[in-house]
Amino acid sequence: MGESGTGEEHYWYAAEKKALLGRLRRIEGQVRGVHRMVEDDTYCIEILTQISAATRALQAVAIGLLEGHLGHCVADAARDGGDPTAKVKEATEAIARLVRS
Repeated sequence: MGESGTGEEHYWYAAEKKALLGRLRRIEGQVRGVHRMVEDDTYCIEILTQISAATRALQAVAIGLLEGHLGHCVADAARDGGDPTAKVKEATEAIARLVRS
C-alpha cells in the first residue's frame, strides 16, 4: 500500500482494479438475477443453483485478493522492514471468516 499524495491509499490491486470491478459487476448481475427468479416464482432448485454460482464467483474474488495480499502486502512488509507476521495474521483471520461463511 502506498500514499498517492492526495490522501488516497492505493493498494496492490490498483493495476487490476478495472478487471476486479468488472467481475464484481457480473456478480452483482447474478444476484439481481436471483432476485428476479424469486419474484418470478422460479423453481427453488434453479434459484439455489444460481446462488451457488454467485457464491463461487465471490469466493474466487476473495481467493484472488488473499493471494495478492500474501504476495504483495506480506512481501512488502518483509522487504520494507515492517511486520510481515501482522500481515499474515490479517490473512489468517480473513481466511477464517471465509471458511465460517
